[in-house]
Amino acid sequence: MTETRFIPGPDTARAFRDALGCFATGVTVVTTATATGPMAITASSFTSVSLDPALVLWCAAKHSLRHDSFATARRYAIHVIGEKQQPLAAHFARTGNDFSAIDWVPDAEGVPILSGCLARFDCLAEACHPGGDHSILVGRVLHAMHRPGQGLIYKRGQFGGFFGLD
Repeated sequence: MTETRFIPGPDTARAFRDALGCFATGVTVVTTATATGPMAITASSFTSVSLDPALVLWCAAKHSLRHDSFATARRYAIHVIGEKQQPLAAHFARTGNDFSAIDWVPDAEGVPILSGCLARFDCLAEACHPGGDHSILVGRVLHAMHRPGQGLIYKRGQFGGFFGLD
Protein backbone atom coordinates (compact mmCIF):
# COMPACT_ATOMS: atom_id res chain seq x y z
CA MET A 1 0.00 0.00 0.00
CA THR A 2 1.39 3.40 -0.98
CA GLU A 3 1.49 6.23 1.53
CA THR A 4 1.40 9.84 0.33
CA ARG A 5 3.22 12.31 2.56
CA PHE A 6 3.15 16.07 1.97
CA ILE A 7 3.18 19.46 3.61
CA PRO A 8 -0.21 21.17 3.17
CA GLY A 9 -0.06 24.24 0.96
CA PRO A 10 -1.26 25.64 -2.36
CA ASP A 11 0.74 23.10 -4.38
CA THR A 12 -0.63 20.14 -2.42
CA ALA A 13 -4.26 21.26 -2.02
CA ARG A 14 -5.61 18.19 -3.86
CA ALA A 15 -3.58 15.79 -1.70
CA PHE A 16 -4.77 17.59 1.45
CA ARG A 17 -8.37 17.38 0.28
CA ASP A 18 -7.91 13.66 -0.47
CA ALA A 19 -6.51 13.09 3.02
CA LEU A 20 -9.45 14.92 4.60
CA GLY A 21 -11.81 12.82 2.47
CA CYS A 22 -10.67 9.70 4.34
CA PHE A 23 -12.75 10.88 7.30
CA ALA A 24 -16.42 10.03 6.81
CA THR A 25 -18.87 12.69 7.96
CA GLY A 26 -22.58 12.99 8.25
CA VAL A 27 -24.47 15.23 5.84
CA THR A 28 -26.59 18.23 6.76
CA VAL A 29 -28.66 20.73 4.85
CA VAL A 30 -28.75 24.15 6.48
CA THR A 31 -31.66 26.46 5.67
CA THR A 32 -32.44 30.11 6.33
CA ALA A 33 -34.87 32.79 5.24
CA THR A 34 -33.51 35.67 3.15
CA ALA A 35 -35.05 38.84 1.74
CA THR A 36 -35.35 37.06 -1.63
CA GLY A 37 -36.80 33.80 -0.27
CA PRO A 38 -35.68 30.51 1.26
CA MET A 39 -32.02 29.50 1.02
CA ALA A 40 -30.26 26.17 1.65
CA ILE A 41 -26.77 24.72 1.50
CA THR A 42 -25.43 21.18 1.97
CA ALA A 43 -22.67 20.95 4.57
CA SER A 44 -20.68 18.09 6.03
CA SER A 45 -18.78 20.24 8.51
CA PHE A 46 -21.13 20.03 11.50
CA THR A 47 -20.43 19.20 15.14
CA SER A 48 -21.58 19.83 18.66
CA VAL A 49 -19.77 22.49 20.66
CA SER A 50 -21.49 22.58 24.05
CA LEU A 51 -24.36 20.97 25.94
CA ASP A 52 -24.85 23.92 28.30
CA PRO A 53 -25.52 26.20 26.63
CA ALA A 54 -26.61 24.08 23.67
CA LEU A 55 -24.26 25.13 20.85
CA VAL A 56 -23.42 23.56 17.49
CA LEU A 57 -21.19 24.69 14.64
CA TRP A 58 -20.90 24.25 10.93
CA CYS A 59 -18.64 25.80 8.31
CA ALA A 60 -19.49 27.67 5.11
CA ALA A 61 -17.02 28.18 2.26
CA LYS A 62 -16.32 31.86 1.69
CA HIS A 63 -16.27 31.35 -2.09
CA SER A 64 -19.85 30.03 -2.07
CA LEU A 65 -22.45 32.40 -3.51
CA ARG A 66 -24.60 31.43 -0.49
CA HIS A 67 -21.95 32.23 2.12
CA ASP A 68 -23.11 35.75 2.95
CA SER A 69 -26.75 34.67 3.33
CA PHE A 70 -25.73 32.30 6.11
CA ALA A 71 -22.91 34.35 7.64
CA THR A 72 -25.38 37.19 8.25
CA ALA A 73 -28.46 35.07 9.06
CA ARG A 74 -30.05 35.66 12.45
CA ARG A 75 -31.66 32.20 12.46
CA TYR A 76 -31.12 28.97 10.58
CA ALA A 77 -32.05 25.28 10.81
CA ILE A 78 -29.54 22.46 10.49
CA HIS A 79 -31.13 19.25 9.15
CA VAL A 80 -29.31 15.93 9.58
CA ILE A 81 -29.99 14.03 6.36
CA GLY A 82 -31.03 10.36 6.22
CA GLU A 83 -29.45 7.85 3.85
CA LYS A 84 -32.56 7.84 1.64
CA GLN A 85 -32.41 11.63 1.25
CA GLN A 86 -29.31 11.70 -0.96
CA PRO A 87 -31.21 13.50 -3.77
CA LEU A 88 -32.06 16.29 -1.32
CA ALA A 89 -28.42 16.67 -0.25
CA ALA A 90 -27.21 16.61 -3.87
CA HIS A 91 -29.86 19.15 -4.88
CA PHE A 92 -28.80 21.72 -2.28
CA ALA A 93 -25.12 21.07 -3.01
CA ARG A 94 -25.84 22.44 -6.51
CA THR A 95 -28.41 25.17 -5.87
CA GLY A 96 -29.60 27.03 -2.84
CA ASN A 97 -32.83 28.74 -3.75
CA ASP A 98 -34.82 26.16 -5.74
CA PHE A 99 -37.39 24.77 -3.32
CA SER A 100 -39.97 24.04 -6.03
CA ALA A 101 -39.79 20.22 -5.74
CA ILE A 102 -38.88 20.12 -2.03
CA ASP A 103 -41.27 19.16 0.79
CA TRP A 104 -40.88 21.99 3.31
CA VAL A 105 -42.75 24.48 5.47
CA PRO A 106 -41.62 27.78 6.98
CA ASP A 107 -41.30 27.96 10.75
CA ALA A 108 -42.61 30.95 12.73
CA GLU A 109 -39.51 32.95 11.70
CA GLY A 110 -39.80 31.95 8.02
CA VAL A 111 -36.85 29.51 8.15
CA PRO A 112 -37.48 26.55 5.83
CA ILE A 113 -38.06 23.28 7.69
CA LEU A 114 -37.42 20.20 5.54
CA SER A 115 -39.53 17.06 5.90
CA GLY A 116 -38.17 13.63 6.73
CA CYS A 117 -34.77 14.52 8.19
CA LEU A 118 -33.23 12.42 10.99
CA ALA A 119 -32.63 15.38 13.27
CA ARG A 120 -33.04 19.13 13.19
CA PHE A 121 -31.48 21.92 15.19
CA ASP A 122 -33.27 25.28 15.07
CA CYS A 123 -30.58 27.85 15.81
CA LEU A 124 -30.10 31.47 16.71
CA ALA A 125 -26.79 32.75 15.33
CA GLU A 126 -24.33 32.94 18.22
CA ALA A 127 -21.05 33.75 16.43
CA CYS A 128 -19.31 33.80 13.08
CA HIS A 129 -15.53 33.28 13.17
CA PRO A 130 -12.98 33.43 10.35
CA GLY A 131 -11.52 30.04 9.50
CA GLY A 132 -9.23 30.40 6.49
CA ASP A 133 -11.30 29.98 3.34
CA HIS A 134 -14.40 29.17 5.44
CA SER A 135 -16.48 30.87 8.11
CA ILE A 136 -17.17 28.96 11.32
CA LEU A 137 -20.82 29.53 12.24
CA VAL A 138 -21.83 28.81 15.83
CA GLY A 139 -25.52 28.45 16.55
CA ARG A 140 -27.40 28.43 19.84
CA VAL A 141 -29.91 25.59 19.62
CA LEU A 142 -33.38 26.82 20.52
CA HIS A 143 -35.26 23.63 19.55
CA ALA A 144 -34.18 20.18 18.44
CA MET A 145 -35.82 16.98 17.21
CA HIS A 146 -34.71 13.53 16.10
CA ARG A 147 -36.18 10.27 14.80
CA PRO A 148 -34.86 6.76 14.13
CA GLY A 149 -32.95 5.98 10.95
CA GLN A 150 -29.53 5.78 9.34
CA GLY A 151 -27.68 8.94 8.34
CA LEU A 152 -26.31 9.82 4.94
CA ILE A 153 -22.50 9.70 4.94
CA TYR A 154 -20.01 11.68 2.85
CA LYS A 155 -16.56 10.19 2.26
CA ARG A 156 -13.96 10.59 -0.50
CA GLY A 157 -16.25 12.89 -2.45
CA GLN A 158 -19.20 10.49 -2.47
CA PHE A 159 -22.48 10.09 -0.65
CA GLY A 160 -23.30 6.68 0.83
CA GLY A 161 -25.20 4.85 3.50
CA PHE A 162 -23.79 4.10 6.91
CA PHE A 163 -22.08 0.88 5.75
CA GLY A 164 -21.89 1.73 2.05
CA LEU A 165 -18.51 3.47 1.74
CA ASP A 166 -15.09 1.82 1.87
